[in-house]
Amino acid sequence: MKVETETKPYDTINVTPMLDLAYVLLVIFIIMTTASVQGLKINLPKPSNKPATTAPKEVRIVQIQPDGSLLLNGSPITLPELESRLSAAVAKDPDAPVMIKGDPQTHYASVVDIVDMAGRLHISNVGLVTARIGT
Repeated sequence: MKVETETKPYDTINVTPMLDLAYVLLVIFIIMTTASVQGLKINLPKPSNKPATTAPKEVRIVQIQPDGSLLLNGSPITLPELESRLSAAVAKDPDAPVMIKGDPQTHYASVVDIVDMAGRLHISNVGLVTARIGT
């Protein structure tokens, strides 16, 4: 006895398994993206309600020229002289502000050397001078 079976062509595709896979991949992508986002931990200053009654402090601007020479407030200076002047300024005022301005043609290592020096001297008020592009 022979059983005949009819074979009908499929006219629809079951997309449920493909959607399940797409949702699983989407969830994995979201989890991996948020897990890989890391940043710097920065202690931001807290605002105070006290009025600013202190006199403005003298800002020391260290400029690094493209050839590696240094200027302190516009005057040429050597690296050992800079270190001694900054240490004297910190001894007089621990919150003495120091701004570091590197020329765009300056090697990055020169800027890092000055930042490291500020760290060695325990200068807590260090800033990097930047300029907007196109100005």
